[in-house]
Amino acid sequence: MAVRLDAIRSAAERVAASHGLDVVDIEFAGGARERILRVYLEKNAAERTRLKAAQANGAGELPGKLTEGSAGSGGGFRTGSRFGIDQFSGVTHEDCAAFSRDFSVLLDVEDLVPGAAYTLEASSPGLDRKLSKPEDFRRFVGCLVKVQTFEPVRNNRHWQGRLTSAEGNAITIDLSATHQNSKSRKSGVSTVEIVLGNIEKANLVPEI
Repeated sequence: MAVRLDAIRSAAERVAASHGLDVVDIEFAGGARERILRVYLEKNAAERTRLKAAQANGAGELPGKLTEGSAGSGGGFRTGSRFGIDQFSGVTHEDCAAFSRDFSVLLDVEDLVPGAAYTLEASSPGLDRKLSKPEDFRRFVGCLVKVQTFEPVRNNRHWQGRLTSAEGNAITIDLSATHQNSKSRKSGVSTVEIVLGNIEKANLVPEI
């Protein structure tokens, strides 16, 4: 039986909301012998705002177990990054464990992953998180990104630089911020505008 990711995502979003979390992405990978369901989570906007306000008011440091990798990576908030506090996922190991506990029960009750056994993994989206929705690009203006397009832009499908704007149906990337590939250098431009509908894949580029 096929796994219905839309139904799984809907269920994940219900559980995540009850924990003050948002679902960033869902992946289902593996074959018949080893199947893995990965759910990437972050604090919802209200919780991120609360964390930012608490830090600004000197109400204590961010949680020591704030992670920007898998639930078992042991990472933490790095002040050397260009990210603002509100841009981090804010997800802790405890958040991932609580979500996994409740979500696994719902998956079984609703039989959303039929067939053989599978492994459920919950984690933050990481420092190289995927960008897919218009609000993702607006949120991370000022950060380094790498973008792959469906159709070439100036004879190139791969671009990397600093995201300087995300208005309307397009984004603008400052190419001078990073080393470019040969095709990018030959384009002879310092910025490139890419229509959102032409973006096949986009990710943040970690700055540590």
